[in-house]
Amino acid sequence: MLDYKIIEVKQSIFEDNDADANRLREELKAQNTVLINLMSAPGSGKTTTLCQTIARLKDSIRIGVMEADIDSDVDAATITEAGAPAIQIHTGGMCHLDADMTRQGLHELGTEDLDLVFLENVGNLVCPAEFDTGSSKNAMILSVPEGDDKPFKYPLMFSVCDVVLVNKCDTLPVFTEFSKERVVQRIHELNPNAKVIFVSAKTGQGFDEWTDWLRGLVEQHQ
Repeated sequence: MLDYKIIEVKQSIFEDNDADANRLREELKAQNTVLINLMSAPGSGKTTTLCQTIARLKDSIRIGVMEADIDSDVDAATITEAGAPAIQIHTGGMCHLDADMTRQGLHELGTEDLDLVFLENVGNLVCPAEFDTGSSKNAMILSVPEGDDKPFKYPLMFSVCDVVLVNKCDTLPVFTEFSKERVVQRIHELNPNAKVIFVSAKTGQGFDEWTDWLRGLVEQHQ
């Protein structure tokens, strides 16, 4: 019989990351900072959503943003122009952020004077859902043009999110096959507690509900 060991590397990686994420969550809670991990597929409107959010909250809530991409600094520049401090995190080809990467980003951003920090995760509906970043809450964006069947195709992503923003609702007259009732049903089959908000980052539709939710989180952490 051959003598060898089997090492469950993936399980070990997740366990170590989960422990680190819990420590980070406690650290942020102690300094009254809310961290939102924002995830979605590429092109769903994460950066535009953040710009609309910043415009509505920056006068009452101190906001910072960490932009994660494989390359480029386009999004960080856009966020800075919108009026919030931002840093760009290059993942070096990795398709997600974990708790240690998030901690490094927070250190560079500086959270002492921030009430609310957004982590705009890498555009991907698979890997980011698997790694706990240490965030206070997970949020994701599903855009109308992607279709209302996405919860069936990427169940883990919808299962780990506290809030789902259904963006680009201004395109519903064009994408008539998209059903608001059907997408809510499919999301809640996976995650009964997920809050679903229909928005348009372009027009501002639905953003009062989204920003009220964020204000409530910040108030809870004060």
